[in-house]
Amino acid sequence: MEEKQILEGRQGEVLDSKRAEVSSTSKKLYIESYGCQMNFSDSEVVAAIMSKKGYNTTRNIDDADVVLINTCSIRDNAEKRVRNRLTEFKKKKSDNPDMVVGILGCMAERLKKSLLEQEKLVDLVAGPDAYRDLPNLIDEVGTGQRAVNVLLSRDETYADISPVRLDKGGVSAFVTIMRGCDNMCSFCVVPFTRGRERSRDPQTIVQECTELFNNGYREVTLLGQNVDSYRWNITNKGEIKDPNLPTVNFAQLMEMVAKVSPELRVRFSTSHPKDMTDDVLHAMAKYENLCNYIHLPVQSGNSDVLKRMNRGYSREWYLQRIEAIHKIIPDCAISTDVISGFCGETEAEHKDTLSLMDAVKYDFAYMFKYSERPKTLAERKFEDDIPDEVKSNRLSEIIDKQLKFSLASNQKRIGLVEKVLIEGESKRSNEHMCGRTSRNSMVVFPKGNGKKGQYVNVKITDCTSATLIGKEIN
Repeated sequence: MEEKQILEGRQGEVLDSKRAEVSSTSKKLYIESYGCQMNFSDSEVVAAIMSKKGYNTTRNIDDADVVLINTCSIRDNAEKRVRNRLTEFKKKKSDNPDMVVGILGCMAERLKKSLLEQEKLVDLVAGPDAYRDLPNLIDEVGTGQRAVNVLLSRDETYADISPVRLDKGGVSAFVTIMRGCDNMCSFCVVPFTRGRERSRDPQTIVQECTELFNNGYREVTLLGQNVDSYRWNITNKGEIKDPNLPTVNFAQLMEMVAKVSPELRVRFSTSHPKDMTDDVLHAMAKYENLCNYIHLPVQSGNSDVLKRMNRGYSREWYLQRIEAIHKIIPDCAISTDVISGFCGETEAEHKDTLSLMDAVKYDFAYMFKYSERPKTLAERKFEDDIPDEVKSNRLSEIIDKQLKFSLASNQKRIGLVEKVLIEGESKRSNEHMCGRTSRNSMVVFPKGNGKKGQYVNVKITDCTSATLIGKEIN
């Protein structure tokens, strides 16, 4: 599988693109996915829906009858790259007029009119809840129309669809447990592009994870915009929807998946500080295969900025959650998201973010400059008043600090023996293998007896700020 990663500001914005191939048939589908893990998971749902209509995926865009790009709208730079890609597709379409080009996901919902009518870069637009309608939309394009469906749903979870895994022979897979988001963070467009929050039937989640394990996968990542608010058969007010059905919260779901097999590692993304409860942490401590890694976005270390962001917690609350993690899971790695230069951020408020990083000492982080998104509360209520130069300087300070913490974190692992799940050969050398620890650290080591998809013990001998280096031992 081909994968692109474009990093801004060293550890900044990540833009991923994956392509996949299955056997040849008369109809070919080409998919690219950009942005968050949810988009990659959605693309596998799309591939499953299209496969029922006779489409197999291909890596060669020139062979494709249908080209779909699954998009991210979280930052302006991501949208610019997608537009550039669509322009390339438009040129290919001039050589193959029958090719159908479509855009999916968050950017599709937000820019449907522009992409369809003004720029004429695509033939069809489908929002995150309209993937079942894709075959019909393609048929509409075949009649000479431009097709669009961006209707949001209150109950669509695609729970009955078994995703087509686009990485045949893979080790790790994404499993979507919920869709949408009810958190109205002032900087975020997701609630407007993915709709309200709804949780998927836990039995279908366990079944999907079981099938993945039986097919050779050894790691799953449970996905949701806010996994801690997963609740099955429970309303937002804590009321039971159907007394004849069990209720399941996120901690209980994690235990259900952990019991699929002790050889199946379980991760999750993303947590929200205001919703993470101790029962989740106790479940992680109870099961070895629930990985010792939590991604807990903080965004800012200043309570006033957090209030403007509508995050629902204070600096003090966040630090209490960090303290609980360390108390219940002493060897847990913690990563985060940080935004520099949010509306009205003063130098003192920026310093609070740096001091919080000093207090937590994150193992790694995703760090960004604030990028105003249309239709968000921040756009309506606040002025994007921090000069870009100031944003960049503050981001550089954040990145420089985090690189030191990442290096220090890895240096502490030198001399330890880590259990590593082998993902395959190292990208830099076919004489080395690579894989991840429970703490989500990448490890590179010379080839030994271990094969892809197996667990091996690796003694750590060296490191960089991003990678552990070691040797396989018995």
